[in-house]
Amino acid sequence: MEGEAYLLLLRTMNDLDETDRRLLDALVQDPKATTVALATTLGLSRNTVQARMTRLENHGAFLSFERRINPAALGYPLTSFVHIHVQQKKLGEITTALARIPEVVEAHGLSGTADILASVVARGAEDLFRVHGAIMDIDGIERADTSLSMAELIPHRMRPLLGSREP
Repeated sequence: MEGEAYLLLLRTMNDLDETDRRLLDALVQDPKATTVALATTLGLSRNTVQARMTRLENHGAFLSFERRINPAALGYPLTSFVHIHVQQKKLGEITTALARIPEVVEAHGLSGTADILASVVARGAEDLFRVHGAIMDIDGIERADTSLSMAELIPHRMRPLLGSREP
């Protein structure tokens, strides 16, 4: 599922009940659990677990497996965050060009002083310099400020939200 339809589905899927939350929590604890194992753990039928998993998947609740791959394992131990200032009328072309740079692993449109926040990985300082140059070569980018990640203080997590009952 791509683009705006995916975002719309995510924004409208706020009807997770306690069983959905328990199922997601069980998957956080054991991502490799089979449907049968989940059913046993949760005290549900296999068919119920399968139906709920299918519904959650169809509503975009699961991100791609790709997000679980550590870039350091691929030879990219350096992570940085690049605040990119752009000419707004060229945002679409800039986004397309950024997507062509393999080391740009994620990018978000921002409000505030910068327009885009890109997460960039590199093999080292010299490689980061090269990637930064490739970003600056994109037509419509006016400035880019790079900050190195010194340490991941709070890893990506969802489990605390599973306990939240706020919509």
